[in-house]
Amino acid sequence: MNKKINSFLILILCCNLSILAQSNEGDGPFSQLIIRGVTLINGNGAPPMGPVDIEVVNNRIKSIKVVGYPGVAIKDSDRPQLKGGGKELNCEGMYLLPGFVDMHGHIGGKAQGAEPDYVFKLWMAHGITTVREPSGRGVDFTLDLKRKSAKNEIVAPRILAYTGFGQGSDVTISTPEMAREWVRNNAKKGADGIKLFGAPPEIMTAALDENKKLGLRSACHHAQLNVARWNVLNSARAGLTSMEHWYGLPEALFEDRTVQDYPLDYNYNNEQDRFEEAGKLWQQAAKPYSEHWNKVMDELISLDFTLDPTFNIYEASRDLQRARRAEWHEDYTLPSLWDFYQPSKISHGSYWHYWGTEQEVAWKENYKLWMTFVNEYKNRGGRVTTGSDSGFIFQLYGFAYIREMELLREAGFHPLEIIRSATLNGAEALGMDDQIGTVTVGKLADFVVVSENPLENLKVLYGTGAIKLTEDNEVVRVGGVKYTIKDGIIYDAKALLQEVKQMVDAEKKRLNYQIKQPGIQE
Repeated sequence: MNKKINSFLILILCCNLSILAQSNEGDGPFSQLIIRGVTLINGNGAPPMGPVDIEVVNNRIKSIKVVGYPGVAIKDSDRPQLKGGGKELNCEGMYLLPGFVDMHGHIGGKAQGAEPDYVFKLWMAHGITTVREPSGRGVDFTLDLKRKSAKNEIVAPRILAYTGFGQGSDVTISTPEMAREWVRNNAKKGADGIKLFGAPPEIMTAALDENKKLGLRSACHHAQLNVARWNVLNSARAGLTSMEHWYGLPEALFEDRTVQDYPLDYNYNNEQDRFEEAGKLWQQAAKPYSEHWNKVMDELISLDFTLDPTFNIYEASRDLQRARRAEWHEDYTLPSLWDFYQPSKISHGSYWHYWGTEQEVAWKENYKLWMTFVNEYKNRGGRVTTGSDSGFIFQLYGFAYIREMELLREAGFHPLEIIRSATLNGAEALGMDDQIGTVTVGKLADFVVVSENPLENLKVLYGTGAIKLTEDNEVVRVGGVKYTIKDGIIYDAKALLQEVKQMVDAEKKRLNYQIKQPGIQE
């Protein structure tokens, strides 16, 4: 009898643990979903409007109905009616935005020990419903996740796969025909585009031409090893649709030189050399609003070229202590990821060999010039998107995306322009603006719902929320995304974030691990 009781108790315990371990799989989809009484911040630059009811039928927005006025009771007779099997979500007093598009999202990495489930939950917890992966662990790996996300078999944003050029090839691509063949094979596999890092001009020309013929899009990080012969302007003329970061742009703006002013003992494989000298590059370019500066900008805009600046990923260069001590590291950064960030001669982006005041001051000036170009590009009608490139340089998935929004604000963007950059502009750059990017009848049901007004304070979009002092002199946290809705499925964003914390806590316990600042000895 005792054995039977013990077995029963063990069974109950196992069931409870299983329930605890289950993911927040989301609520839905529903034949009908009505989001009630929300204030809409659309992605098209329009000011907030509300209260509105948004009706979704089978993952398509059917109606957006104004149902009242601020401070006035809503009349039920004016509202869409719920049908059998439908779902109501009361969001009175809350704000709804289109789902965010991260234009530069790597799905973890073996070196970082960051697996997809961890990364996806951090993204979804911050309202990111679409991600472009500009190279990763391989096209087959990414396309498998893309298919599962499209079927909502996993908790993940929808994924667009831009394969790293040459990835999967057994030999170095050394001729234009080899480049064309690789691009054709990449398209046959089902990839959405390519990500280049630079190559000899004849290779770049062939790859971009073939990719354009196939109707695919492209991204490029113009690495220093090839940028002296082929900069952003060359790429845009050849058919590149977007540039990543800023490499290759200052080089297109050179007036009195053709190569960066490298110290003669520079070594590209030395990460401190690479990033320290990069911080001096914008000062070598044409002055803002000069004739050459204007000429380059105007041509890029005429080519419908997209800038995806990823300001956040270099922010540690101008304030290392801020990036290291971000409050979310303690609860949400995996030990393996924290280890990857530390000073190292072999880890990419771990360039803290001896990073000091002089380097940070140079990078602050770098940012001023870089931001001036990006803001003016936007002012003249150029497309600027929001991307994070997380998993490197103390930048954490999801959190870094919100930080990118704050840095766009620093660059001079109005908060409404930031939301457009994070939604409609990303959708346009991906060729998906007929499906996502704004809250528009006929589009997919991808939304972000937050209890505070993000236009007043973008910090309310962080998973950790914003600090606020109440009328009773009490310090509280407000905000954090409340619901992320993708394909009409409602996810509790805070529950997703809690699951990430549980992952991190479990790994710390397994390793008996404690986050420590570099060089601190017990």
